[in-house]
Amino acid sequence: MGKEIKILNLYAGIGGNRKLWNDADVTAVEINPDIAKIYSEFFPNDKVIVADAHEYLLNHYSEYDFIWTSPPCPTHSKMAFCQSGWGNIRYPDMKLYQEILFLKHFFKGKYVVENVVSFYDPLIEPVVFCRHYFWSNFNIKYKDIIDPTKSFVGKGTSPKWYQKALGIDISSYKIKNKRQILRNCVLPELGKHIFDCGIGSIRDEKQLELF
Repeated sequence: MGKEIKILNLYAGIGGNRKLWNDADVTAVEINPDIAKIYSEFFPNDKVIVADAHEYLLNHYSEYDFIWTSPPCPTHSKMAFCQSGWGNIRYPDMKLYQEILFLKHFFKGKYVVENVVSFYDPLIEPVVFCRHYFWSNFNIKYKDIIDPTKSFVGKGTSPKWYQKALGIDISSYKIKNKRQILRNCVLPELGKHIFDCGIGSIRDEKQLELF
């Protein structure tokens, strides 16, 4: 196979998307040091960097073969639109579309950009899985995946239910907003499926280069 595939996991959180990746040489970027510490304990073989993922992408994208990025989603979510009725109105954070366009036009490897289903019609058409949008430059095959956390949204469900659904236990960590941290996770089974589609496309291309 030649050199190992280098993977960049941006806005890594505690690694819900990463949980089931196999044989992965991963660099993870997370701006919150307390969350980054949990990630590093869950995935001790990954290189974990505490930094602004948006800036790290711009400065280091060419060093990787596969990039997964999950820019901040609160200003795009349906919940954000609901909260506008309470006077909490904000500009949507356009880092999301900056990164989609940047990766599409400048990155030579494979990428996937993940975000929530938005309160508006997306400006660039995504693939929809569970409660997520995905933009990528490889084919994401359909797979029937049931996200048990989907029914939790907006119902004030306690962290223990998210932990059970995700198979991720952060109960021993003294950290604020556990529920939100868990809600930000991509279902590990879905993360594995997207990852396998992307890495598979890289391997297919490498195989073609041999002939």
